[in-house]
Amino acid sequence: MRAFVTYFRCMTSLSTTPSGRGAQVETQLGRLLLRTNRSGLYPALVRGIDGVDATTYPVLSGLLRMGPTTATALAAEIGLDRSVVTRYLSRLESSGYVDRAPDGSDGRATRIELTPQGTAVVHQLRQELRTVCDGILDSWEPDDGDRFAADLERFVGALLGAAVGRDGDPS
Repeated sequence: MRAFVTYFRCMTSLSTTPSGRGAQVETQLGRLLLRTNRSGLYPALVRGIDGVDATTYPVLSGLLRMGPTTATALAAEIGLDRSVVTRYLSRLESSGYVDRAPDGSDGRATRIELTPQGTAVVHQLRQELRTVCDGILDSWEPDDGDRFAADLERFVGALLGAAVGRDGDPS
């Protein structure tokens, strides 16, 4: 929360605060993507799930999104240092959510993948997140919620397309 307050003060104290839709979207994306906001949401999602916490949830979710991969590739995908990801993977492996095996194409690398139990947990966590989102959108007019979901999907697609188009790298 402190990071958000600092960010908000900074954004609102600028004498030349940009205005318009782009500025409004940029500000709200900044708020949404703050680590403090994500770390406030994740504990509620993982509550009651043994072996998973707010720090390991992004590792599990990223691994489901990517499929079998290496710790280095997963770290790049989720924006964490490889050594941190490796430490989290050890915890998840101990809990039975992740398997590691030598990479057949590179003897130096280790291939990581979700176990069936890990896959089930990620699906459970994502369902919990959908429930939270539905709870918020249910308080809106139905047409507003439907329009927001469609427009958000369209916006994210365009934003990611613009990022790829700029330098050819989607990251």
